[in-house]
Amino acid sequence: MEVQFLGTGAGQPSKQRNVSSAALKLLDELNEIWLFDCGEATQHQILRTNIRLRKVTKIFISHNHGDHIFGLPGLLSTRSFQGDVGPITIYGPAGLEQFVKTALRISRTRISYPIKFVELVDGGEILNDRGYRVIAKPLDHRIPSFGYRVIEAPKSGELLMDKLAAYHVPNGPLLGKLKNGEKIELADGTILDGRDFLGPDKPGRIVTFIYDTRKTPNIAELAKDADLLVHESTFGKGENRMARSYYHSTCIEAAQVARDNGVKQLCLDHISARYLGVDAKKLERDAQEIFPNTILANDFAKIQIPMKG
Repeated sequence: MEVQFLGTGAGQPSKQRNVSSAALKLLDELNEIWLFDCGEATQHQILRTNIRLRKVTKIFISHNHGDHIFGLPGLLSTRSFQGDVGPITIYGPAGLEQFVKTALRISRTRISYPIKFVELVDGGEILNDRGYRVIAKPLDHRIPSFGYRVIEAPKSGELLMDKLAAYHVPNGPLLGKLKNGEKIELADGTILDGRDFLGPDKPGRIVTFIYDTRKTPNIAELAKDADLLVHESTFGKGENRMARSYYHSTCIEAAQVARDNGVKQLCLDHISARYLGVDAKKLERDAQEIFPNTILANDFAKIQIPMKG
């Protein structure tokens, strides 16, 4: 599991940062890539990575402001030229489907694969498939906005080969069944229960994406015990009033969320073009005073989320 940032700027593109998009790579787990937001020129950013559009199967949109959705029509169109691609599902607030379909219709763009839209109203569990769940909750922005929490199911424990050694189980299907927690019968009639030879389950990983929002209790619920929290940081220390006025968050508020909710790592995202060079690093340093394991997102940066246990 890996997160790669495709755009980390706020509002409009700059020479240093494109507008919002992040890729959650689940290639080893599902052979899929999920996008979170798709700002203008996201497909151009993808060209500078090893991401293949045919692997993108789901797109989660936080809200319908242009810096988070203007890349969708072009990306969806280009995906049609990637050969025999599968369907794609797009999650987001009301109006998103209308925006996409209108852009494709007026431009007479033909899409070669099915697109499913899932319109979010109150949030809740919006996906539960193949060991992964996604929870969405409303945030507090000028227009309807949602945060997303991706939860991986626990993984089965390792097969305890030392404990099995006395039974001389041959390599092959029998070991596979034990690994799956099933019962097997050996040639001498001995019955072994796989559950007796498995180590403890490994907890699944949690990744949370929080884009444009003011401080709201739903953020804490989405961030609880996350291995990685990606949180917008449009404003800096001491700019609380301005952040609230513009329905955004500060680096300090993001750090407080991480500190108070058992987060393992915080990544500050959605950085205003006002913060360049040392000013941007100051956002990181100020947040680190509250939550030390904080980093500043940059376009094309990657964060690995290793398995637990």
